[in-house]
Amino acid sequence: MEFRTLRAFVEVVRQGGFSQAAKTVFATQSTVSKAVKQLEEEIGVPLLDRIGHRSVLTVAGEVVYRRGVRLLADRDDLLAELDEIRGLKRGALRLGLPPVGSSTLFAPLFALYRQRYPGIDVRLVEHGSAQLAESLRAGEIDFAGALIPTSEEFDWQVVRREPLVALVPASHPLVGRRSVTLADLRETPFILFESGFALHRVVLDACQRAGFEPNIVAQSSQIDFMIELVGAGLGAAFLPRMIAAQRRQSAVRHLLLDEPGTEWHMAMTWRRGAFLSAAAQAWLDLVREIHNGD
Repeated sequence: MEFRTLRAFVEVVRQGGFSQAAKTVFATQSTVSKAVKQLEEEIGVPLLDRIGHRSVLTVAGEVVYRRGVRLLADRDDLLAELDEIRGLKRGALRLGLPPVGSSTLFAPLFALYRQRYPGIDVRLVEHGSAQLAESLRAGEIDFAGALIPTSEEFDWQVVRREPLVALVPASHPLVGRRSVTLADLRETPFILFESGFALHRVVLDACQRAGFEPNIVAQSSQIDFMIELVGAGLGAAFLPRMIAAQRRQSAVRHLLLDEPGTEWHMAMTWRRGAFLSAAAQAWLDLVREIHNGD
């Protein structure tokens, strides 16, 4: 089995079609199609069920995709380790950061890293937690910022612990209290991050433990927009205290959320057992140096 054909197949599944996969692997669509066909002939069973313009994974295709992702990630680790053995002087650090908290927590780290290691090419991507976890799992990035607890397949270093605060309109009847629980807010509409964000899951899981399902009136990936919706009286939103404190608005009040299991634990995560290049190890050492004991 050639890695070339396996990568083509994995990208067809990951990108949702042959056209987008071709752009990802810098090949023509016909080349990608031939590579997948070659892989199917080598294995001896169809991997994709072609229905009109759509392609759906067969049972065999699901197995090959799942294991293929791991094989390709292990191959990248192997090549990176060999480069280090050959005495590679320059390198690349691939970071995946979430939109929530990145500027506050990671911008200073990024600046210090570039100052210490100017020859390292730092590649940044920004996504929600679910997509970052998939990219990390596939070996596309070295580290991902994520909330813990996270998957057991990842190791992590805690970067920051913060309680959540509830952002409510200035006219809300609970304004004046020092703290609130989710049960206190059950009659208030919720403004949440989109489902791909870890804070979305944190809030919903806590509501379930509190015995109710919130009325979600809006979901967004933009913090400032969510705060504007709160200020307009639409409902309550939830942010880590340090981030909320940077975005004070006269029409919005901050109430400490006194709710077990909702503390914001931001960590730097990486694949357990994965080879860390010198560039990646230097980043991890810096994170531990700056945030030791957090």
